[in-house]
Amino acid sequence: MHGAYKVPYASRGSILGATEATALGQLLESGESLSMGTWRERFERRFSEYAGTRYALSVTSGTVALELAVHLLDLAPGDEVVVTPQTFQATVQPLLDRQVRVRFCDIDRESLNMDPAVLKGLINDRTRAILLVHYGGWPAEMDEIVTMARERGILVVEDCAHALGARYDGRRPGSLGDIGCFSFHSSKNITTLGEGGMLTFDRDDWAERIDRLRSNEVDGVFVDGSASPLDAPELLPWMKYSSSVYRDACLGVRRSGTNATLSEAACVVGLHQLDRLESLVERRRAIAARLNAVVDRHPHARAGRPRPGVHHAQHLYTCFVSGPRGTREALVRGLDARGVEVQLRYFPLHLLPEWRSRGHEPGECPVAEELWFTEHVNLPCHPGLSDEQVDHLADALDAALEDARAVIENAESRTESRTTVPSMKETSHAAH
Repeated sequence: MHGAYKVPYASRGSILGATEATALGQLLESGESLSMGTWRERFERRFSEYAGTRYALSVTSGTVALELAVHLLDLAPGDEVVVTPQTFQATVQPLLDRQVRVRFCDIDRESLNMDPAVLKGLINDRTRAILLVHYGGWPAEMDEIVTMARERGILVVEDCAHALGARYDGRRPGSLGDIGCFSFHSSKNITTLGEGGMLTFDRDDWAERIDRLRSNEVDGVFVDGSASPLDAPELLPWMKYSSSVYRDACLGVRRSGTNATLSEAACVVGLHQLDRLESLVERRRAIAARLNAVVDRHPHARAGRPRPGVHHAQHLYTCFVSGPRGTREALVRGLDARGVEVQLRYFPLHLLPEWRSRGHEPGECPVAEELWFTEHVNLPCHPGLSDEQVDHLADALDAALEDARAVIENAESRTESRTTVPSMKETSHAAH
């Protein structure tokens, strides 16, 4: 389609308004530090209460949160990690830097989340971690997955980038496994001025390690080295470092530190965005319900429904269309022609060249491949859509699904013609 779409895909997944602008203005006028101040503490405290974890530590992006989460796993060469292929590449990309075997677990046809039945066959004595995503905001079947993991001492990392606002049997994503990783990118359910991330967990040692790393300090193994004969000069009161710089001895460095401090401006916005979260997610659910009603009218289309107790955050709206070759393409082209922008999320990761170079190949995750290449469609579903745009989206989807049905009927008609028209040999025989 040429020109602007009537119903664009989300460039912003949240709504920012006067409340956030006022809070930013007050911060700027206050003269307070714009880094590592009280707003970060308040945002993290509120977020930990929301997620239901002891700790919530903010960082500069969801990608950084995932990188640091993988670091906390303390993986060694030869370890195995099971991951999902149906996610953004940032979920599993940190594993490319480690000498570990990555095993891609195929997905469930309805939720597009990691399939616990497939996972069971991939776990062995070398498995150290599971990295999964709550695809589109639909929580994975965590009870089954975590039970399998606990039996073998395997750590579970939840990529919760889509799942803010979801619930799983009364609990929040980010508290269901061992480590939760959230994104506050511009497209997500809330944002901290375009970028931002959070790690959630319950372990004291991990909190200490992440706090050091994000503050440009080394994640190392330190012991009391006060018995050392080091001839230390005197540290005066106004010097930055405490006497521990002489007292401690470092036995090893796990990783050098970095600056991953989320700014005070981002945190003050994040705090107010949390106040908006429930209403933003409710708007997403209302749009999804409208689209579900359209899909349900067409027998060649479907949209999954979470089981009772599982509440979808609707970061993505995903539906599927089945039929002969060209059916999905007819649907997408019909939507595009009617001014609806469509994006497919996400390309099966095991087929990316960097993972093929590690031995992965087509056929490894047949369900993920089949759905993405032939049936999978993502439609706009974000709170910035007006009622008029939602009406247009629903009408366009209805009409485009009719386009797809025509492709199916034409294919069926051709098949029927081939089976009912007698062959030349049969005609000749009948003439004799």
